[in-house]
Amino acid sequence: MFGRKRHREDRRYYLLPGMGKSNKRHRRRVHLVAIVFGAAMAALFGGLIYLLNR
Repeated sequence: MFGRKRHREDRRYYLLPGMGKSNKRHRRRVHLVAIVFGAAMAALFGGLIYLLNR
């Protein structure tokens, strides 16, 4: 009640290895790379369609 609040992540029980904080960081990085790659491919494809229809 008067102590500092603990994070739920610190006390969570994981069934399998690799399901902790490092996995969360890895998933976040993969998600960011996927978004950047998707945006780059969409721009490239859009530019290609623009040039073909000019």
